[in-house]
Amino acid sequence: MIPENWKYQIKESTKGQFRILKELLHRADVTEIICATDAGREGELIFRLVYNQAECKLPFKRLWISSMEEKAILEGFQQLKDGHEYDDLYYSAVARSEADWLVGINATRLFTVLYHHRLIVGRVQTPTLAMLVEREKSIENFQKEKYYLVHLLMDGLDAVSSRIKEKSAAVQMMEDMKDETAQILSVKKEKKKVQPPKLYDLTTLQREANRLLGFTAQQTLDYTQSLYEKKLVTYPRTDSQYLTDDMEENALLVVGAVNSMFPEMSIKGSEPDIKRLLNSKKVSDHHAIIPTVEITNMDLKALPGGEKEILMLIASKLLCASEQEYIYESIKTEISCHGELFTASGKNVLQYGWKEVEERFFKSYGKNAEKPEEEESDFPDIKIGQVFECVVVKFSEHFTAPPKHYTEDTLLSAMEHAGSSDTIEDAERKGLGTPATRAAIIEKLIEKGFIERKKKQILPTADGRNLIRILPEMIKSPKLTAEWENDLTLISRGQKNVEEFLFEIEKMVTKLVSDNGQPVEEYQKLFSDGRKEIGKCPRCDNKVYVGKRNYYCSGSDCSFTLWKNNRFFESQGKTLDEATVRKLLSEKQVHFKDLVSEKTKRKYEATIKMEVSETGNPKFQLIFPERKKGKKNEE
Repeated sequence: MIPENWKYQIKESTKGQFRILKELLHRADVTEIICATDAGREGELIFRLVYNQAECKLPFKRLWISSMEEKAILEGFQQLKDGHEYDDLYYSAVARSEADWLVGINATRLFTVLYHHRLIVGRVQTPTLAMLVEREKSIENFQKEKYYLVHLLMDGLDAVSSRIKEKSAAVQMMEDMKDETAQILSVKKEKKKVQPPKLYDLTTLQREANRLLGFTAQQTLDYTQSLYEKKLVTYPRTDSQYLTDDMEENALLVVGAVNSMFPEMSIKGSEPDIKRLLNSKKVSDHHAIIPTVEITNMDLKALPGGEKEILMLIASKLLCASEQEYIYESIKTEISCHGELFTASGKNVLQYGWKEVEERFFKSYGKNAEKPEEEESDFPDIKIGQVFECVVVKFSEHFTAPPKHYTEDTLLSAMEHAGSSDTIEDAERKGLGTPATRAAIIEKLIEKGFIERKKKQILPTADGRNLIRILPEMIKSPKLTAEWENDLTLISRGQKNVEEFLFEIEKMVTKLVSDNGQPVEEYQKLFSDGRKEIGKCPRCDNKVYVGKRNYYCSGSDCSFTLWKNNRFFESQGKTLDEATVRKLLSEKQVHFKDLVSEKTKRKYEATIKMEVSETGNPKFQLIFPERKKGKKNEE
């Protein structure tokens, strides 16, 4: 299905609102329009669709802002631009919208018809589902292996051997080393700095809110949107983790506001490093999510629980991002005992920096800040050549670990980075979906029954696995999205023609349909379609199913049908029930001892024989028992 002319309709649910907008746009006293939709590709599309559908011809300006604060709005109105400067951005949005429709509607209809099951296919949600399915395959195919470690325990040191496959070898090593002497062979110390984390974009906020607070991506978006509407945080649907260079003064004010509202997280006497937050080159539509100074006018206790937790998360990230580096001394040592080599590692913290804010945030929730599995405690003071007498030896049993199931946190990360290596550096969108749509994609896959939540894990269902099994690689791969985003970026710059892009999409869709004209036989029974099979078609040998009013052949080129209210059978006092149809399909005839004459109303015995023409039309004959030497009647 490829439209020659694209037509748009107003949704029933929004017709009233559109009517109001149209009346306003055509008011005699209105001479100019200001577009104040979201500053981005999709926001531009929304305005132009309304503008064009209302047949408005007035000139329009563009308001481009990232905050609902009064100051930001006033500055935006002072810097309005001619709306047509964004024409290329609009063209790229139209191209994205129409291309998504072409692929989605055609692929969905194609595979739904082929496999008699409602299968939803889309450019973004299908590769997302494919990642989940591939991860589950990796987990299922993983071969767990057991291994052992021998430990030397010496004055606060826990030195371990390399992996040992056999338990007997580990036990023997342990026995050999009892009461032995161990010596430090080397000590390597290295000063390391961990830079403060970046500010939140929507995806990183959703990821951390899922990992730390257990919120779904959609819940996090809803809470943040509500905070935005209350003017407590900046615009949530952003993919940038930086502020623009001209926001230095405002950012300093916001840090001060956060420190005053959340004293339990602030570090007294600390000077925030605002410059590390600024980078205009890495801000496209909207800057990173931060609180606004309006939080000082808000009773935080009055906020709903989820909103307050998200606000605290955003506030803590701003404080962390503007704090000093976390500096520690990494220590690795090699130890010899009975001719075997052991290693131990750890660290000593030199400056907590932003980690102190993080730990304070966790403590406010009664949780401990996340620490790496290794290097989590202060390392004892040791020297090369140091000897330990009569070491304590033990061994431990371990298993190699399979890949982990996706959580919403890790799935969002995978979506964000999928196909990124194939996307040009300054493409407007990278990965699968946008920060604003990823949550909805996950929810839609759950709603349609292709994935499910089990506690924090996101798992594919049987239908989800089977859908990925039947689809061609071109639909499953995130590479398609990467290629599109490259082209859409060129369109938004005026370097590629929309018609050229859509022509390529139409060619791809045409090839997809032609290459998948018939179902793969081994996949025919993958999906339960709820249809009841009653026999084989006498014309083409495909399955015959029970419909509401008929029995029909499943073959796409076959028109064989038996209607339940068949006139011939009704004239003989019979209905075309399932038992009768089964008999007709298997034996081409059915015998009755209690047929009723339409004229005399008397019962008689006969066989009804069915013949099917080349066009699929059934024809019935009455054949009477030979002993009665009856005549033949035809329908």
